[in-house]
Amino acid sequence: MKKIFLVSACFFIFFRALPQKDTSILMDGKRFTLPELIVRNNFDYKKLLKQIREDSSFYKSFRNLRILKFTSLNDIRMMDKKGVMQASLSSRTRQNRAHGCRTMDVLEEQTTGDFYDADHNYNYLTAELYAGLFFTKGEVCGETNVVQGFNITASNKQGMDKHKEQLKMLFFNPGKKIPGIPFIGDKLDLYDERAAKLYDYRLDIQEYHGQQCYVFTIAPKEDISAGRKNGTVVDQMVTWFDMQTLAVLGRNYSLSYKAGVYDFDVSMEVEMTHFGDLIVPKVLRYRGNWSAIFKKRERGLFTATLFDFQKE
Repeated sequence: MKKIFLVSACFFIFFRALPQKDTSILMDGKRFTLPELIVRNNFDYKKLLKQIREDSSFYKSFRNLRILKFTSLNDIRMMDKKGVMQASLSSRTRQNRAHGCRTMDVLEEQTTGDFYDADHNYNYLTAELYAGLFFTKGEVCGETNVVQGFNITASNKQGMDKHKEQLKMLFFNPGKKIPGIPFIGDKLDLYDERAAKLYDYRLDIQEYHGQQCYVFTIAPKEDISAGRKNGTVVDQMVTWFDMQTLAVLGRNYSLSYKAGVYDFDVSMEVEMTHFGDLIVPKVLRYRGNWSAIFKKRERGLFTATLFDFQKE
């Protein structure tokens, strides 16, 4: 199997250097653009596209953090409308894992502005979202990295807890329908019949940090009218997949939408790394500008840098 993969990879690299013509194919009512090298190699691209659409490795890489020790450099900055920083946090934390439980030590921390309130709670939802991804409060036990049969759901949540779960769904499953979000829940689905009329889908092969990968890109069609473009939420999503395992090695995406009661314009960049047989996030960058009814507008950016991974 490994020999077959190596031969195929060498073929792809060689063939990619030759002049290429794109091929358009129809699958499940959606038109995909493929490079000639994939089509001419009799590659089972339909199976590959199906696996990409059903990918859970991106979510699993973050679940892997729940069972590991690691150090994190955290940089969160909240800006005003002129781009001047009004609050920030810079810290170094260490997640511990022992006897099936995780805790966290804050090794260094500096804050500015009104990052915390008088009770040391976060003044910003952006910071709460970050903390939910990378910080541990108290002791948390009994977690695993299993994703099969485990779904993020907001159906049993209310108020701000529900909104946080919806944000997690948007983060871990960009391009999937999210119920309960007014006006845009259905518009987030990149694989339904409606989306097929609005988006272009492209599969290619590209080098990503020195490794040959499949790269899958989704973006609005260039020739759609301004009125129909208002029906899109994803401005672009680019995902790099390991050619052998199809695990996500990196993902960049940008989302924007304007409704009567809220609007948002956010972008994310996530880079993965290998730790033993696991894939984990290495760097995550976020930039966002959003406003919701009864909440003040937040303009924030943050960077998480994770390293020194260890098993329990």
